[in-house]
Amino acid sequence: MNKFKLFLAALLMVGMQIPAAAQVLGKEDVAPAGTVVYSLPSTTLVMRVVAVHESFQAGPYAQYAQKYLGLDVKQTSGDSYRIKSIEMLPYVEADPQVSAAVNLQGSKVGTANFLNMCSQGLIVLSDNYTGKPVQWRFPSMQGAQEFLSGAASNIDNVTTTLYKTVASADGMDKVPVMQQQAVEKSLEKKAEETAELIFKLRQKRLEIITGDTDATFSGEAMAATLAEIKRLEDEYMSMFVGKSLYDEQSVVFDVVPKASNAKHLYIAFRISDTHGLLPSGNMQGRPIVVELVEDGEAIKPTPLTEAALNTKGRVAYRKPVTVLARVKDGQQILVQARVPVYQLGKIMSFPVETLMK
Repeated sequence: MNKFKLFLAALLMVGMQIPAAAQVLGKEDVAPAGTVVYSLPSTTLVMRVVAVHESFQAGPYAQYAQKYLGLDVKQTSGDSYRIKSIEMLPYVEADPQVSAAVNLQGSKVGTANFLNMCSQGLIVLSDNYTGKPVQWRFPSMQGAQEFLSGAASNIDNVTTTLYKTVASADGMDKVPVMQQQAVEKSLEKKAEETAELIFKLRQKRLEIITGDTDATFSGEAMAATLAEIKRLEDEYMSMFVGKSLYDEQSVVFDVVPKASNAKHLYIAFRISDTHGLLPSGNMQGRPIVVELVEDGEAIKPTPLTEAALNTKGRVAYRKPVTVLARVKDGQQILVQARVPVYQLGKIMSFPVETLMK
């Protein structure tokens, strides 16, 4: 309403110097010579979306986590994405679908006030652009970290019973001979030893905290010792539970509401668990939908043909309708805000002839 008052005041300041030659142009209409062509404002919903990318590397002992630690962990490596934040910002731009013409020749005051009305957002010059920045950023992920070996040694001693034949008074007898061999430890054996190290570290930490140890720790020494024990425990635990590396993906998407969309549902973008944020036309991800809902005011945009007939000889402007914009992932509402949308509002006009005295 404040914008309308400014608009009305600007027209009253112009007075008789504004000629009665203004109209909304149809698609086939040509602007009369000497007129200034302007556009009616249009709202674009800009979605600034940040997704978190997790690259998970399963631990080498993941299959033995339940047996030795009683933990149910993921055993398959892979990537996943989830939405961290969504910022919805409305931008006002010139609507290329709706143009109007006004004759400002011979009126310096009218020209100045016309530009003032442009600054109020009621009308927009056809070549005007709000200049919103659009950034696509795909940060590179740091290299995966190696797992710390938890086994005390990679070699295990295995005792094997061999038999040799010896002569005796009763004939030939087989005599058992014990022989030790150095063989590579099995994966399960390494997992078992690593689990034992984890429990030993926990026991040692408890002894230090309770003072049940021959060594004396105090102040920074105790803090440093406990921190190192925690670091080793985390390293050994990661061999069972795995490791995750994180980075962020930031993308900007535009949603332009259309008067022809009766349901006012728009696919803003898509997100894939393996590919991240995707454009609305990429079918590899699930859709994130923008829903526009009436908020006390009916959404009844003025048809262009009706506006072209009803604004001849008048200065046309557009009054936005305030709607409730909801960003939804399925039935879950991620973002909700009240937004004025110009192209869903009415095209109104001010009769120039009432300004003449």
